[in-house]
Amino acid sequence: MATEAPQWQRAFLQRHQLPDSYLVSAQQWFAPLAQAIAAHQSGAHRPVLVAINGSQGSGKTTVCDYLRDELQASYGLRTLSLSLDDFYLTRAQRLDLAVTVHPLLATRGVPGTHDMQLLADTLDVLLDREPSVIAIPRFDKALDDRCPREAWDVVEQGVDIVLLEGWCLGARAQSEAALAAPVNALEADEDRDAGWRRHVNAALRQDFEPMYARVDQWVMLAAPSFDCVYQWRLEQEQKLASSRAGDAIMNASQVARFIQFYERLTRHCLDSLPQRIHHFYQLDEQRQVSAYRHCLAAEL
Repeated sequence: MATEAPQWQRAFLQRHQLPDSYLVSAQQWFAPLAQAIAAHQSGAHRPVLVAINGSQGSGKTTVCDYLRDELQASYGLRTLSLSLDDFYLTRAQRLDLAVTVHPLLATRGVPGTHDMQLLADTLDVLLDREPSVIAIPRFDKALDDRCPREAWDVVEQGVDIVLLEGWCLGARAQSEAALAAPVNALEADEDRDAGWRRHVNAALRQDFEPMYARVDQWVMLAAPSFDCVYQWRLEQEQKLASSRAGDAIMNASQVARFIQFYERLTRHCLDSLPQRIHHFYQLDEQRQVSAYRHCLAAEL
């Protein structure tokens, strides 16, 4: 199939080190999504924002790249893919939070470790009707720090569609009662007074929920359970290691601890989001789509 595929599809497979079989799945499940997004954009007559939720290792970045290329090649729509991960606070800023607020905030990931003002300012420019030159921040996970500004991408023309992917996008603040009991050893041992999770919860309410009003279409790639996330995240780290030899990469035990930072909100998303998403994709343990559901009147 790859030899018959358009050049952009061959380049996509090579860029992500994927087999030809990925295109079969993508054309079945995600090409129709691209068509739906294009139809929504044509009715909006302005740049639209599509938010994509999915746990660590669920394939969000790959799906976003496929949608971006499909929207540009098949519909002529200028499409930009953003990751919530690129808007993490710098390492120095998180270390400061670790001293002034809670030690667990040194670790990137949860709400409260993102520069949401930077994200809001970036979206302001991208979603404006008048195109403007803007630099897009990038984060180096291997170095655990934001890339220097000279390494940021520059968008010199306006865009039609912005794809924003993030593991906790769509999550809303939990009740005080829900925060009381720890969900894992990390919370039990290192957040005994629930100060860290209360800070995370406040960031959801104050910084994330207002941003959700800007989203035009919601997509979710739902893991079958949180138990899959460890294996998926380990595979993700090993893939990063193969392309970044010599950089600091987490081993299996470090990954096991790392995903505990994400467990509460990943479970919260799996429980609360499926019925509130426009385009819901159920994944199996191999990250293959096993079911799709469309909700025209989804509301977050």
